[in-house]
Amino acid sequence: MKPSSRSLLQRASLLLILLCVLVGGLCLGQHSDQNKDSDKQLALQFDPQHTSITFTLADVLHTVRGTFRTERGSLNFDSASGSLTGEIVVDARSGQSGNSIRDRKMHREILESEKYPEITFRPDRIDGTLPLGKSSLRLHGAVSIHGADHELTIPAQVEMFSDHWSAALHFSIPYVKWGMKNPSTLFLRVSESVDIDVNAAGTISPP
Repeated sequence: MKPSSRSLLQRASLLLILLCVLVGGLCLGQHSDQNKDSDKQLALQFDPQHTSITFTLADVLHTVRGTFRTERGSLNFDSASGSLTGEIVVDARSGQSGNSIRDRKMHREILESEKYPEITFRPDRIDGTLPLGKSSLRLHGAVSIHGADHELTIPAQVEMFSDHWSAALHFSIPYVKWGMKNPSTLFLRVSESVDIDVNAAGTISPP
């Protein structure tokens, strides 16, 4: 007995409904996966107005302190892989310690900042996580200074909020070991490494 036209129409309608449900489910699943991937990524923008960089150089008589200015910075963090990309750029020519003679010597003979006007940190990974709230982690990457790249791992104290972040970093740069001139004289001996403190802040945006 041949099926009626009404029966064929009902079967076709049921098949169409099942097909729509299947396609819809696949689309929702893909959208959910995309949302999960998005949740694993963070784009961190630096605010130069709320980021300070100070340096400390000890000598036998007293301690020299000074500042540098951040030009720009942005980082992309993938929590799934732990990778961290982007760069932080510091204006080498902005360094000052409050003594014009000493600063002129620093820029001309040590940093050669007219020839190498930027100091850049390019991270490649992060040891730790970035949950909301406070956390301790380590940034691994390369510092480009005085025309050469040097591997460096920087400990950081980070506080994450829903739309902004802040961080405090402390590390040392062995500038003499990295090929820069030692400014010591016969009567003035200074350390061959300089301590750096960074207090940074910025916003969080979609990746």
